Amino acid sequence: MMDQLRFILAAVLTCAGLFVLVTAVLGLFRFRYSLNRIHASSLADTLGILLMLAGLMLAFGADTAVLKLLAVIAFLWLTSPVSSHLIGRLEVTVNDDLDRYMKVDDPEAVRREKEGDA
Repeated sequence: MMDQLRFILAAVLTCAGLFVLVTAVLGLFRFRYSLNRIHASSLADTLGILLMLAGLMLAFGADTAVLKLLAVIAFLWLTSPVSSHLIGRLEVTVNDDLDRYMKVDDPEAVRREKEGDA
């Protein structure tokens, strides 16, 4: 009985993580500009990865694989925001028509970023 309950809960967590990741991919196709795409994907991948790996940890039970999955979660939670931030900064420095595509609240900060004074 407990194995069936654990399997059902693991399947629900894994399917919920899959749903979040699929909606993130749809967000990538819906938005036109890279900064909007980064926003849609970087927020959803953190939750999606957590749910998927939580389902896997529940499916494995008390095993050493759970420690490895916790290390994967920690690594992804540390690197995903950093990589999204760097991609966003690259877009700001490379795209000269940024104000044409979206509202720029602080054009002086964009100028400093392009000149490398930030």
